Amino acid sequence: MKTIIETERLLLREITLDDKEALFKLHSDAAVQKYTGEPVVESIEEIKKAIETRIIDYKKYGFGRWATILKSGKQFVGWAGLAYLPEFDEIDLGYRFLPEYWGLGIATEASRAILTYGFDSLKIRKIIAIALKENKASIRVMEKVGMEFDKFAPYELGSEDAIWYWCDKKLITKNKVH
Repeated sequence: MKTIIETERLLLREITLDDKEALFKLHSDAAVQKYTGEPVVESIEEIKKAIETRIIDYKKYGFGRWATILKSGKQFVGWAGLAYLPEFDEIDLGYRFLPEYWGLGIATEASRAILTYGFDSLKIRKIIAIALKENKASIRVMEKVGMEFDKFAPYELGSEDAIWYWCDKKLITKNKVH
């Protein structure tokens, strides 16, 4: 599988059906799903359907959520990437990682590279990120990569307000944090 983005420690590539067990481990973990607004996944079949949707997104939009692999040991650590949200007509930066990889700067490293790729290679004008207000770690990643607060607004119908961040290439360049 071809690497789409490479960073110092990570390889990002399209998710395939070969990733179903790793994705099941990720999405069936209650700690991982806690701040996503999504239920814990209970079957490999659910994961297969999600992967098929991601494959359609890759073909339709030219981007999506990508498997994130630690270069040392070729270990699947989670996913990170972009998703088109038709209900908002926005492109969203998202990430989800196995708990044993939290706090290592992986989300920040992947997100910086994804934003650069989105602006420079895909020529996207604006990218957003959305998190539940309680998800302080995710919000901190958004801030570290140079995104700025936009608004409090629901993410899904009937959901509590989520916190929305945004950026464009100019903002990221201005806010570049090393």
